[in-house]
Amino acid sequence: MAIINNMMKKINSDISHLQHGLHPNSLSYWYDKIIKETIEMAPPWLQDKIKVHQDAILPMKFNLDISKRAVRYFMIAVDNNLDNMPSSTKLYFLRVQETLSTEMDKSLV
Repeated sequence: MAIINNMMKKINSDISHLQHGLHPNSLSYWYDKIIKETIEMAPPWLQDKIKVHQDAILPMKFNLDISKRAVRYFMIAVDNNLDNMPSSTKLYFLRVQETLSTEMDKSLV
């Protein structure tokens, strides 16, 4: 019975950790950190073209407002932070990178 209780505690802990990583406040924290680093890397003439807005009604929705020329700096900032993110947050930002790459590829066609 103790083994089952320990397993249930571990599963509960893992699920709570995954939920925390996808909480709107957690995503907002990582977006803020990544945007700040992106702005620091980008040349001065691109810095005002890098923004993210969290939807007030749908807090899990973020609108990334970024110049195509600044996307590579954003990608670098995400890569630099992936190792420090909870696993669910990491998966989220990998998906953001994938979506950005797809959109950039479309614009080249």
